[in-house]
Amino acid sequence: MAKKRKVGNLLALAVLAALIERPMHRYELAAVLRERGKDSDMDIKWGSLYTVVQNLEKHGFVEVIGSERDGARPERTIYRLTDSGRAEAEDWTRELISTPEPEHHRFVAGLSVVAMLPPDEVVALLDTRIEQLNNDIAARRAEIETQTALIPRLFMIEAEFGVAMLSAEAEWVAALRDELASGTFPDVGFWRRAHTEKIPLGEVAAMVEGGTFKQSASD
Repeated sequence: MAKKRKVGNLLALAVLAALIERPMHRYELAAVLRERGKDSDMDIKWGSLYTVVQNLEKHGFVEVIGSERDGARPERTIYRLTDSGRAEAEDWTRELISTPEPEHHRFVAGLSVVAMLPPDEVVALLDTRIEQLNNDIAARRAEIETQTALIPRLFMIEAEFGVAMLSAEAEWVAALRDELASGTFPDVGFWRRAHTEKIPLGEVAAMVEGGTFKQSASD
């Protein structure tokens, strides 16, 4: 089970990891994180960067070591990582790598209520999803090929994982689509009939909860 952390926003981990390299001010931190595509690795809300850095300082994970002024721009506070900040970053990374945690996925939310749609429409929607997934996979693979000529694989493994997850999803979606289209998906006939005859979803749910769905679906 994941620990409750003093600063639990994953943006905080990205900040700590960046400050391991050298002290930076917030504008430099934002530029470095954007340049490295951290917003594709985690859910980052850039507007919360100021608050995250403040909270890291409050809990002793970073400390102010000075400030600088560039021309007429406002003075910029420079932060560096503390020993406790490094320990927090390392412990957090160990947890993320070792401990699976349930993660919400928009597709899963759609699957949980897909019975609202007729199966033939779902087949068409899955075709669209498969096409988009395959396009995304191809684009990401091409980008990885380009980047690995310049960047060590150690700094690309999160991109590899992303492609692996998309590929697994595309394979599963294609299998579901084929089951629905071929009629081998269990009870797809009743699913189709429920929409054709406009059987209320509440009635179908009552069948499932009452244990009579299988009998009704086979009638």
